[in-house]
Amino acid sequence: MPVDRSELDRRTLLRAGLGAATVAVVGTELALPSAARADPGTDLDWILSCDEWGARPPKDPLSVSTIPTNKIIVHHMAFPNVTDYSQAQAVKLARDCQDLHIDGNGWSDTGQHFTISRGGYVLEGRRGSLERLAAGDRQMVSAHCPGENGRAIGIENEGTYVTETPPEALLDSLVKLCVTICRQYGLHAHDIFGHWDFRTTQCPGAAFYRQFPTLRRRVFTALGTDLADVPARRWPDLWRFVSAPTVRLAQYLLAHRGYAVPTTGVFDAATVAAVQDWQARNGIPVDVDATLTAPTWETLAPELDKHASGLPVTAIQDLLVFRGYPDVTVTGEYDHATRKAVQELQELHRLPRNGKVTTDTWCVLVGGVVRRSFRR
Repeated sequence: MPVDRSELDRRTLLRAGLGAATVAVVGTELALPSAARADPGTDLDWILSCDEWGARPPKDPLSVSTIPTNKIIVHHMAFPNVTDYSQAQAVKLARDCQDLHIDGNGWSDTGQHFTISRGGYVLEGRRGSLERLAAGDRQMVSAHCPGENGRAIGIENEGTYVTETPPEALLDSLVKLCVTICRQYGLHAHDIFGHWDFRTTQCPGAAFYRQFPTLRRRVFTALGTDLADVPARRWPDLWRFVSAPTVRLAQYLLAHRGYAVPTTGVFDAATVAAVQDWQARNGIPVDVDATLTAPTWETLAPELDKHASGLPVTAIQDLLVFRGYPDVTVTGEYDHATRKAVQELQELHRLPRNGKVTTDTWCVLVGGVVRRSFRR
């Protein structure tokens, strides 16, 4: 996870009416729907608490979010892929990570809520995260992904997974932790995303990211979710507080629709205005934060066939290159290499492997989840 200086989610501060990052939230009048689903008797003894692994006290007071948790964001730590799978290594990992985040990044505490070692040990990251998980009502405001720190549970996984994949012990623990988080916060398997869906970073690594459809299916099965309860498409809810390659893709699509927006990946004022204007023109509720809601994505993204060219194709190629498809180049022409990469992506998500860029294909391309992915 790269260094970010913005520790608090801006919207959390605005909605909570806080004036500084060091103010601790001690209560809220919000009725969060997930609170009623939390199981206060859930066994969390398998997660090593901050006290158990010897965490330092936070440098500054920590805050509790006052907005609902709506997703899980999975990271890799960009640490070495060690072969020491012991608990002692897991404890060292947690301490090293906290030292880096406090002393190197200047944060108040460990940035993420939970950490998983390559040996499969699960540890509390930011102090208070385990208590909040047990309550299942609100989360600690974190520092793992600016723009999402008040509404996304962050999980760091030891190792670097650009070309390698995590050990089975880590994956098994990640599934168990995601299932527990989903149950406690009222989330679902389709609410699991990767860091680079919301931030310009190589995290969680291209090789790891291609395992996410399988990760979600395992969580889906463990939760016993009814397929009918899965939305047809769960798009990433990009908004004006995030910057990512997916934002750049949206900017290409807005430019294709005639808006003068820069394709920088930064959610700037021009992009905010364009998104809101598009929503108004298409009868979509205009979001105050210019959130790319499902109707926004679905009207913005055109379906493409093998004869396509222009900015929508450029958008696809740009994101595929960023996500580790080496044969793709940005030409604006829907060539063989691009079609092959799209087909590989479709296969990962159990979509028809036809190379046509349908609405479902757009959704998985930008990091979303489709119901078809969970069908047997």
